[in-house]
Amino acid sequence: RMEGQGSYALPTGTEYRGALRDGMFDGEGELLFPNGGTYRAVWHRGVPTQGKYTFADGLEYKDKKWHYCDGYDRRFYTEICSGLKPAGISQLTNLDPPRKIPVGCYDCGDGFYNPETRVIVDYKLRFLRNADDDEHEWIIRTCRKAWDETTEHKPKP
Repeated sequence: RMEGQGSYALPTGTEYRGALRDGMFDGEGELLFPNGGTYRAVWHRGVPTQGKYTFADGLEYKDKKWHYCDGYDRRFYTEICSGLKPAGISQLTNLDPPRKIPVGCYDCGDGFYNPETRVIVDYKLRFLRNADDDEHEWIIRTCRKAWDETTEHKPKP
């Protein structure tokens, strides 16, 4: 069994780096996700006892008093760090410029969703999963969809 300091690559592309004991995560360690996020935690027999998730852009998740993009302050983290764009130029996602969504698809966070095939692929167009009815409804109701025509800000000459 794995013992001591080391790393372990999961089939999902997530990697664990840290302390291992009796084949389990045990002690200080972190999960590095393919999307760039990290989860640093203290583990006991494979279960995190305390930890902190940090998104790829540096935003730290707080499970109490989480006010990110809420009704009071709807700015994205990049806008908080770098400031707002001039009036009339909206930032649609935390990524600027946002990802280009394939025609007829939705950006569902970990990839693109095609509602006709009900398939989600990652941003390199590799298969992730089939959406069940609940996920399908959530994506259609919530996520950003590709525009039928491109509109972009054109500065006045």
